[in-house]
Amino acid sequence: MTDEEPLRAIVGPTASGKSEAAIAVAEAIGAEIVSVDSMTVYRGMNIGTAKPTPVERARVPHHLIDVVEPSEPFTVARYRELAEAAVRQIRERGRRVLLVGGSGLYFRAVVDRLAFPGTEPRTRAWLETEARILGAERLHARLRELDPEGAAKIEPANVRRTVRALEVAAVTGRPFSAFAEDWERYEPGRVRAAGIEVPREVLAARIEARVRAMLERGLLEEVGGLVARGFGRWLTASQAIGYAEFARHLAGELTLEEAVAITVRRTKELARRQMIWFRRDPRIRWFRVGPEGAVGLVDELVEYLR
Repeated sequence: MTDEEPLRAIVGPTASGKSEAAIAVAEAIGAEIVSVDSMTVYRGMNIGTAKPTPVERARVPHHLIDVVEPSEPFTVARYRELAEAAVRQIRERGRRVLLVGGSGLYFRAVVDRLAFPGTEPRTRAWLETEARILGAERLHARLRELDPEGAAKIEPANVRRTVRALEVAAVTGRPFSAFAEDWERYEPGRVRAAGIEVPREVLAARIEARVRAMLERGLLEEVGGLVARGFGRWLTASQAIGYAEFARHLAGELTLEEAVAITVRRTKELARRQMIWFRRDPRIRWFRVGPEGAVGLVDELVEYLR
């Protein structure tokens, strides 16, 4: 992505209406949409991820949707590779790029071209064995010797992160903190981003309404179909909010209302984390919306992103 023109973006929490608004914005500014979402990459997960409908995708081309099967591994490094290819192709067609979604990690990956150190299964397995034998404190002490700056940002009890930091050092020969430094830099010329900000009580109501609307659209049938295809274990073990809860309902572990309540709660928690992530980025200009969501600000978004 060497073009001088910055990428355009609409980001914000789930259920803020950004995806619906983005279609009208993309039409107005001559853009194609690149999804910045960690769940819409999976095929067959349409209703529960609020994936754009075929009609919406016919209006504006969407990229990075329906990329892999639910059980296939999909990393942020793979996302960055595919997103950069999509950006290149869109620009070759003389169109603008509009990033749309709520995954802050994916957003930074494509906007700032951040490096993601690879993994080495045997190294990780050995480190995990050491953690079980030596304990979290002693493993963290080793990290302090190798990378004091990186260790200072990891709680000694957090074995998973300690193992990952040691693995990165072993695989790359560079301290984990050297990669982390890149995350603190926000180069201003890479993106012009609009953030959708929704008052907490309004967003809570929109989240609950959306979950119930998904049920009316056939979410239970969609979950049942995925379970029948053998994806049940993946659904319940993943971060697929809603799918996990309604798979448990279909298995008789939760009542329907319990599944709804847990889904709503987890979605609110997700929205809060999304806002914490995006608030760190000084390049994002925030647009406060009302009960109608981002669709009520299409004209302002077009003016800013044109």
